[in-house]
Amino acid sequence: MSISIFGFQALWSPILLGLLVCIAILYFLITVKWRNDFKVSEPLKRKEAVFFVSGLLLLYIVKGSPLDLMAHIMFTFHMVQMALLLLLVPPLLMKGIPWWVWKVVIELPVLRKVIPFLTKPLFSLVLFTMTFSLYHIPLVFDAIKMNEVLHGTYTLLLFFAAVFMWWSIVDVIESEKKLHGLKKIGFIVASAILITPACALIIFSNSPMYDTYTDSDVWLKNMELCVPSDTLAGLSLSGPELFSNLDPLEDQQLGGIVMKIIQELIYAAFLFSIFFAWYKNEQDNADEITQKALDDLKVQAKL
Repeated sequence: MSISIFGFQALWSPILLGLLVCIAILYFLITVKWRNDFKVSEPLKRKEAVFFVSGLLLLYIVKGSPLDLMAHIMFTFHMVQMALLLLLVPPLLMKGIPWWVWKVVIELPVLRKVIPFLTKPLFSLVLFTMTFSLYHIPLVFDAIKMNEVLHGTYTLLLFFAAVFMWWSIVDVIESEKKLHGLKKIGFIVASAILITPACALIIFSNSPMYDTYTDSDVWLKNMELCVPSDTLAGLSLSGPELFSNLDPLEDQQLGGIVMKIIQELIYAAFLFSIFFAWYKNEQDNADEITQKALDDLKVQAKL
């Protein structure tokens, strides 16, 4: 059966599209038209604009396109949605916002003391891992999917936890790096390892874990998160099997595998970028680094 039966609003989320367009307009007003109103500012770089617009576009694809609808029908698409929303959208948006805008934001009185704590590498890593793993505990997952307010609130919590985690990798302010060089690589590797148990439980389970994708009544309630209730009322649906050839267990296992593959690909790209930047810095500043090492040895010898 075609998902077109759910209607244009469910497929393309025009309200979200309008909101993201407004955010894009506000972004260019702040970074271009109103730039001189900031005490310190720089012209908007093309790559920053590309990163930010790409992040908004991907956010719309993840939460506003038919992918969002399919994520409520099949667990595989849910995990694709999670991977892109948490592992790719945050760094794109973060890299797209100029450092001088970030500086104003994090120096706001309400955030000045909170942000340094929430973005501590160890804390942010544990926070993200816990919120992601907790979300995919069957009882928690099904409960969240049954309540629109709870679902929206927890999705925002997950997203901000991802932002705090990426803060140690994406240097929003170059002079205030959380981690340097090889420490960033270790941080990414640790993140990949910590998220593995949750994916492994999903992949190696011997039975379907989520009523959201197996119980018809729970599934229909879950569909209210993205389909208008009057549209659902006019349809005769028995369950997600109408839209998929995979049985629930196969769908669940594929979802866990896809999540892990997407995560590894994204992390591999960042690892390569970080290692290349570190290696280039080592080559460009070889004499300075060598001299500093010799000076440190002399100091230790005198002690």
